Amino acid sequence: MSTGKQATWGGRFSEGPAERMIRFSESVSFDQRLAPFDIAGSKAQAKMLAHVGLISDQEAQAIVDGLDQLLQEIEAGQFQWDIALEDVHMNIEQALTSRVPAAAKLHTARSRNDQVATDMRLWFKWACAQISLSLRETIAALLTLAEATQTIYIPGYTHLQRAQPVSMAHHILAYVEMLGRDQKRFARILDDANFCPLGSGAIAGTTLPIDREFTARELGFVDSQGNPQVTQNSMDAVADRDLFMDFTHAGAVCGAHLSRIAEDMILWSSREFSFIQLPDAYTTGSSLMPQKKNPDALELIRGKSGRLHGNATSLFVMVKGLPLTYNRDLQEDKPPVFDTFDTIADCLAILAGTVQGAQANTTGCLNAVGDAALLATDVVDYLVRKEVPFRDAHHVVGALVAAAEKADCQLPHLPLETVQSIHPALKADWVDCFSVSNALKARENIGMPGPRQVASRIAFWKDQIK
Repeated sequence: MSTGKQATWGGRFSEGPAERMIRFSESVSFDQRLAPFDIAGSKAQAKMLAHVGLISDQEAQAIVDGLDQLLQEIEAGQFQWDIALEDVHMNIEQALTSRVPAAAKLHTARSRNDQVATDMRLWFKWACAQISLSLRETIAALLTLAEATQTIYIPGYTHLQRAQPVSMAHHILAYVEMLGRDQKRFARILDDANFCPLGSGAIAGTTLPIDREFTARELGFVDSQGNPQVTQNSMDAVADRDLFMDFTHAGAVCGAHLSRIAEDMILWSSREFSFIQLPDAYTTGSSLMPQKKNPDALELIRGKSGRLHGNATSLFVMVKGLPLTYNRDLQEDKPPVFDTFDTIADCLAILAGTVQGAQANTTGCLNAVGDAALLATDVVDYLVRKEVPFRDAHHVVGALVAAAEKADCQLPHLPLETVQSIHPALKADWVDCFSVSNALKARENIGMPGPRQVASRIAFWKDQIK
């Protein structure tokens, strides 16, 4: 069964599409969020057409006024979207043309192909700026926690086994470095999006005397000096989906970072670690066990990272075999991109809230960092300073660890005669190696967990997010 309503391309056809086809092919249910960007592009198009003399100034102004009115209705939730008109572009154009007769000229020298490409580039610029703000807020929350935990020491881990002591602040700053790289990724995408494809038409531009640089300026596609930036190949401009893949890839990497942060905090909040206390507002209880405090917010962040990776994969698989230029498959480019934005924004907000309410458990941290074996490598360094070759020193300390395990005592509690029987270079002062604060103070080289280095890095990042 077909519908009597036809889209704007219906002149070629004797009847409209089947109802089932309408439901299958519509995109307005998800691309209506592009309305502000579509309207901005259409306003720039109208002004350009008047600028080159293809429509009058009066017609351009009537179109712009009509578009402003439509935007107000859309933002107020008063606009009625119609799936029979397929997408956000046709819904807006039909509504505008019914009110402003001159709007029938708006699509002059424009295709939906370059129209949607323009809308999406405007959206990517906006979305990357929004994610950048969310990343800054999350980094700020982490920096506040780092600042408060500079003198709280915990074991650092490799293979999930205790390795060497660090300050909790140094560990948290590792997260900040991760999210700082995410900021750079989204900033690069914003820069790459800053080229206007409008005027590329469906595939080969137009014979009409348009001014592409005019619309680029109107829409803010300009470099740091205000010079307009436009795409340079009409076929690539409408077929390119690099931004979509880059955006979802950046989202997947950010999701992996958030998942690793969440996993650490889940472990830290467990009774077995007991390094931090999570806020009640971002945890839940059990319907059966009244003592439980479950880190659900962090577990959901960890779980959603898989969804973000799926979004990236779906785009790469969809695009890999498509011939140039536009194919209807590409309508499916938007749901994974929009979902990536929504998911990243939610996860960052939830993580920021969780971190803001988290508190370090000083007792739990002290108990864990009291393991003297964490400073075994410092004993190796002690021997190296006494001109014992590193490999020999490493073997010596391994023997000391074995002796302590056999004697069921901590390393510094081994009798001096036992220690010196393993290597004579070990003197009575070898026990000085087992001060965590001294061990960290000795690590003041760039990137290390020394107190001055940590404080400097906190100051650096606070300056970065001003």
